[in-house]
Amino acid sequence: MKTKTIISHGEADTAQAGAALAERLLAEGKARVFIALYGEMGVGKTAFTRGFCSALGIAGVHSPTYTVVNEYLSGKHPVFHFDMYRITDADDLYSIGYDDYLSRDGFALCEWSENIREEIPADALSVTIERTDGENGRRIILEETE
Repeated sequence: MKTKTIISHGEADTAQAGAALAERLLAEGKARVFIALYGEMGVGKTAFTRGFCSALGIAGVHSPTYTVVNEYLSGKHPVFHFDMYRITDADDLYSIGYDDYLSRDGFALCEWSENIREEIPADALSVTIERTDGENGRRIILEETE
């Protein structure tokens, strides 16, 4: 397991961390990656995703809390932005076409991955965002299999 920790001092730093990850994955030639996002409400999961998408040329990113998934197809690669906050079981998950999204080329960024731990691909990249000292401080921990 390879781990990297980034310290963020605000939303712009958190978005930049997302952009840096997208740029790295593009440079590595990746076209399909599942990114499991973990962290409490309001910690910056959507800001991270917004930054990730900006590096792909995608604007207008917002939380898919009520739609469960937003598809962004206008960038360099498709992005499927999930919010699993309201998902309570595998039936809920698969009723949204989860397995169909995972079979497509594109980046899947999944907020509230805690709710679907058993259904996350084994090779997923994990991003945990934690509050640190102060109102805006965050610790962003990226973990990936080698």
